[in-house]
Amino acid sequence: MLDHPLNSLGFAKPPSQTRVVVAMSGGVDSSVVAAQLAEEGYDVVGVTLQLYDHGAALAKKGACCAGRDIHDARRVAETMGFPHYVLDYENTFREAVIDEFADAYLAGATPVPCIRCNERVKFKDLLATAKELEADCMATGHYIQRRMGDSGPELHCAADANRDQSYFLFSTTPEQLSYLRFPLGHLPSKAETRALAARYGLPVADKPDSQDICFVPNGNYAAVIEKLRPGAAEPGEIVDMEGRVLGSHRGVIHYTIGQRKGLGIGGLGDPVYVVRLDPDTRRVVVGPKEALSTRVIPVREINWLGDVPFASQSEWHVNVKVRSTRPPRPAVIRPLSATEAEVELLSPEDGVSAGQACVFYAPEGSRILGGGWIWRGR
Repeated sequence: MLDHPLNSLGFAKPPSQTRVVVAMSGGVDSSVVAAQLAEEGYDVVGVTLQLYDHGAALAKKGACCAGRDIHDARRVAETMGFPHYVLDYENTFREAVIDEFADAYLAGATPVPCIRCNERVKFKDLLATAKELEADCMATGHYIQRRMGDSGPELHCAADANRDQSYFLFSTTPEQLSYLRFPLGHLPSKAETRALAARYGLPVADKPDSQDICFVPNGNYAAVIEKLRPGAAEPGEIVDMEGRVLGSHRGVIHYTIGQRKGLGIGGLGDPVYVVRLDPDTRRVVVGPKEALSTRVIPVREINWLGDVPFASQSEWHVNVKVRSTRPPRPAVIRPLSATEAEVELLSPEDGVSAGQACVFYAPEGSRILGGGWIWRGR
């Protein structure tokens, strides 16, 4: 056994003796991972999480983990001949993800629940379940790469920059990374994934990609928050940066930092943008575009993936991404502790918002060095 060459998942034993739990959302990506590993002869166990009300989910399209997606994951398992289980994680998901999402919006932040779901549900509770099933590792359909470095496994961006999910996976810990596998991260484009799905004869080969946060139908955040926190959408004033009242709004939860459209306060001459949300006074503060410029960002809850301790240097010269849709840009990180830092952008960024992630990238190459949460946008 010791002389056996490493298999494709990095274990010195035959695939048939290597058990892998595949986190299956019912979409094409995780389905291809499960099918590919099953074809290679691995002992595959598919697991799908039921994250919110199954009855409501059945009618929901355009998001992962809904009722139809559970059905699709089961069909893929039947097609490829491996066992599949559905786990009820509704209470866990509500406590770990949905409640914080609602509370963050009420506090004037712009949260990213998909990161918390990976961090607190998929890579924590589901990973623990995989170990209970005596799996050697857990595989997912995320577009990101795990590579072995001199100090152990490293996290790297996906080969396809358009599919890269590093922003949503920065909080993956070194311990989790040692157990996780991402078989799709090296593919040059999504077209290859769909080609594999077609080759395996999977019923989800042409299934559209999910677009929404799974528990937010049609991207209507405010409606979800009003349902979770009745009375959250109390009206208030729209004011300029000097406090002059310019109009009224129908609830702070309907606005985000950097928003320009839909303010309902025309006739001001120059365009204005939401520069601050003050939930305590129920005020939406607007100002000129230059007021959105931010250079220094306080970050906390840092997960560091570098080779030496985060606080072992007074400065780290890296690239950072402050929104999932924006490219990384040069910055200096100054650690305040093992989990807190001040990030200085070399050129100002507009619309930095509390509740978003600040993800750290090596200045050269594709390595992800971790990241943290922006806790005050200005």
